[in-house]
Amino acid sequence: MALDALESLLGERFTRSSAVRLAHGRGEAFHADMPPDAVVFPRSTAEVQAVVRLCAMQRVPLIAFGAGSSLEGNVAAVAGGVTLDLTAMDAILAVNDADMDCAVQPGVTREALNAHLRDAGLFFPIDPGANATIGGMVATRASGTNAVRYGTMRDNVLWLTVVTADGSVVRTARRARKSSAGYDLTRLFVGSEGTLGIVTEIGLRLHGQPEKIAAASVAFDSLDGAVRSVVEILQIGVPVARVEILDAAMVGAVNAYSKTGFAERPSLLFEFHGSEAGVREQAETVAMLTEANGGWGFEWALRTEDRNRLWAARHHAYHAAQGLRPGSRLIVTDVCVPIARLTECLVETHADIAAAGIVAPIVGHVGDGNFHVFLTVDPDNEAEIAQARELNDRLVARALAMDGTCTGEHGIGLGKQDKLVDELGSEAVALMRRIKQALDPHNILNPGKIFRFDQETSQ
Repeated sequence: MALDALESLLGERFTRSSAVRLAHGRGEAFHADMPPDAVVFPRSTAEVQAVVRLCAMQRVPLIAFGAGSSLEGNVAAVAGGVTLDLTAMDAILAVNDADMDCAVQPGVTREALNAHLRDAGLFFPIDPGANATIGGMVATRASGTNAVRYGTMRDNVLWLTVVTADGSVVRTARRARKSSAGYDLTRLFVGSEGTLGIVTEIGLRLHGQPEKIAAASVAFDSLDGAVRSVVEILQIGVPVARVEILDAAMVGAVNAYSKTGFAERPSLLFEFHGSEAGVREQAETVAMLTEANGGWGFEWALRTEDRNRLWAARHHAYHAAQGLRPGSRLIVTDVCVPIARLTECLVETHADIAAAGIVAPIVGHVGDGNFHVFLTVDPDNEAEIAQARELNDRLVARALAMDGTCTGEHGIGLGKQDKLVDELGSEAVALMRRIKQALDPHNILNPGKIFRFDQETSQ
């Protein structure tokens, strides 16, 4: 059997331990636990290739696994099979200072990569909040707090090495910054959630560390004023590096969890990158615009430790939200809309939450129109869970009506498969299925994600 062959191949790096399997069949999403039959810990492209070939012969499902946040059930083993935990593939393979790019294995975390790059005067800007693995960030096309200036993973992945469903090893591009040679295979795999191939090496675009970095927080009397400020700041071209929004409920949660002292009002958190003069000019413009929209209490965080404390508080929003209702579970959802519709979408969503009576703080990467809602629910209260899911349905419908997307960065996974059809239409999703079938005809790569498992196997 394939599992016995994998155990012979990997020895102690193969396990059927129930605790390990359970840990790899769940994430931070509100979905049932779906553990695999076994977990393996490969260390190289060659080992991944060997695992895929063994499993392909007997059509055993394979699920790639990184840090495991899995906010839409992305790593659940719907059909059992084998989870490839890629965290042991954590080597930084090359850093090309002059070209400002690097090559890493998928288990490298963004924090480890930036620690390695610090002395070279370079950094990798994509910051989804958690200390995610680069492979996981590729799989979900992650973005985060710096996306307003530096883009998303789609913009910062240069090439990939991928093991396909038949065990072939494919390099999707060279290191050149642009190419018109054939199909853009790199972009095909970025965001595919492990359904088209197992990524084993990643080429990344890097950026120079800014001369000056400053952060600031601003409170507002209304959510509307905060969002309008962001829209105006972007429309006049202020090159802010980060701009995050927290509604009053989230500010209160963050204060309680991280022991911060923010005014419990809708708030914006900013970061500015550039020269000394450039950062000062950006900050002065932002202060003027926010004040005109009801902003007050503009507070600087200039020292590195102060900036780190501010962003750590923001990054702990998930646990802070959960702390508002001890014993609760979170249904975490995100949408993204065009900037011009952001004020309308956020304000309507906030009113919908208030009318529903659900504790659901909001935080968002408003610089690119993306925000998250943390719906706190009693896991034993079916009526409350149903109400929260209905609120999520209305949120997605609202975003789609504004020509937005059902997910800005969490992916489709299990949770938003119907929403994908609502967003792109049945013909576009059918085309995606045909791509999946062409690259993975036996449906062994993360089956049941993006498309329903029964739909995939009936094709």
